Amino acid sequence: MTARTIRTLTAATTAGVLAVGAAACSTPDNGKSGGPKDAAVVGIAYEPDTLSPLLGYGKDGNSKIFDGLLTHDAKMRLKPALAARLPQVSGDGLTYTYTLRDGVRFSDGEPFNADDVVFTYRTILDKKTNNASKTELDAIKSVEKKGDKTVVFRLKYPYAPFAERTVLPIAPEHVASKQDVNTGSLTTKPIGTGPYVLSSWSKGEKLVFRANPTYWGGVPKVKKFTMAIIKDDDVRATRLRSGDLDGAILPPNLAATFKSDDDLRTLTARTYDYRTVTLPSDNPVAGDRAVRRALDVAVDRKAMVDGILDGAGKEAYGPVPTDSEWFTKGTERRHDLAAAQRILDEAGWKPGKGGVRAKNGKRASFTLWYLSGDKLRQDHALAYASDAKKAGIEIKVQSGTWEVIEPRMKRDAVLAGGGSPADPDFDQYTLLNSALAGDGFNNMAFYDNPDVDKALAEGRRSGDKAKRKAAYDTIQRELVDDPGYTFLTHIDHLYVLADRWESLTTQVEPHDHGLASGPWWNVEKWRPKK
Repeated sequence: MTARTIRTLTAATTAGVLAVGAAACSTPDNGKSGGPKDAAVVGIAYEPDTLSPLLGYGKDGNSKIFDGLLTHDAKMRLKPALAARLPQVSGDGLTYTYTLRDGVRFSDGEPFNADDVVFTYRTILDKKTNNASKTELDAIKSVEKKGDKTVVFRLKYPYAPFAERTVLPIAPEHVASKQDVNTGSLTTKPIGTGPYVLSSWSKGEKLVFRANPTYWGGVPKVKKFTMAIIKDDDVRATRLRSGDLDGAILPPNLAATFKSDDDLRTLTARTYDYRTVTLPSDNPVAGDRAVRRALDVAVDRKAMVDGILDGAGKEAYGPVPTDSEWFTKGTERRHDLAAAQRILDEAGWKPGKGGVRAKNGKRASFTLWYLSGDKLRQDHALAYASDAKKAGIEIKVQSGTWEVIEPRMKRDAVLAGGGSPADPDFDQYTLLNSALAGDGFNNMAFYDNPDVDKALAEGRRSGDKAKRKAAYDTIQRELVDDPGYTFLTHIDHLYVLADRWESLTTQVEPHDHGLASGPWWNVEKWRPKK
């Protein structure tokens, strides 16, 4: 639920408009069944609000337009991309030296060199740049070049996951330096070194990519790749069924309807993607600690995994999945309605009219928003409200676009999402740091816990894994006693695709799925089946 994660959703429109608009990209040459064998169309739920890496686009890797110094393989291990090899790291963990790959050019024909790397990182860190994720590069003290093929990063402290941050896409200095970083053409007409070039972007409808004929990694076999922006899950399933799409991400119950179709296959991606309810501290009910603790045990997470996800996921007790090495054993919360009622009774929230509790004349009632057209969020929100009602808490569920929801986040709860597999710092710093409350979509609950803030800093600044583990253990235990969010589930991503391609795989995925993740994380490696 970092700023980048949710900001990619801000261009949503109504489902009806999306259905009509997405249909406009289903012409025969878009790669649907019976179309060209070297073209493909996939349906994704969300649309970026920028394609500039300087403003946060593609910062976790897998941009099809740009490359980072490093990238990930199928098992999420770092490997060289624009760098010729993995970085050299000094003994104190404060200096990272990258040697750049020879012969790389941007899609406009200009050569890539160290100036582009230095420019990209310095521009992102510039206070004038509207990149809400720049705190993720807080560890950088300086970045400088040594000749055209060497870049040296010096850090303020030994930030253990720094190499993971260098999957960030590199922008062309010769183009971006001549325009306004926040409003220039790079935001909609990107120029990169990646395997694909953006042909067109019809806002709210589709992004069309063509293979980059000069790509340093080899020209992709899929020559045209279209991403249809279809916010509504049901519409995405309908268009897949009709043959308009070669693939789509679908919630489990809709993905299950395609099991008997021999021409389609389903791929499952394990993820760190969680669903959570923000409990804003400025709301007199949702911000009450007893209410938060009661909701944390009143919710039936297993019923959500079984009933909403059809088993394609697991219960969530925080941002860290239970099967991660960073998960703190013993922080699982058992569904216990009696305990929830007891917590509320002891805190003075007494049963009142209509079964809704009250305290000092204030009814235990608040509003919970979810994103329109997102069936998984809707189902989670309704199940959460149902569980809360049994404890005597009234939750009024409403849907809206992010434009409607964002101004209400300080007072109303939101069914939100987040998660990043790369490092626990990526998951937790922007989610829980009190200094980031009110900063866009960072810390949406306005959570403020000094012990958590201290542990976040310790986890970020220590180079010792045992010390980092202790810090994140502290955070997870604090979330048991002082929850600012009710974590519900971690969700496996399900993709249904036409069975006409080879080399389809998935990675362990973050919350942000669409342009960056899914089986098309390596679409440049796909091969048509013979």
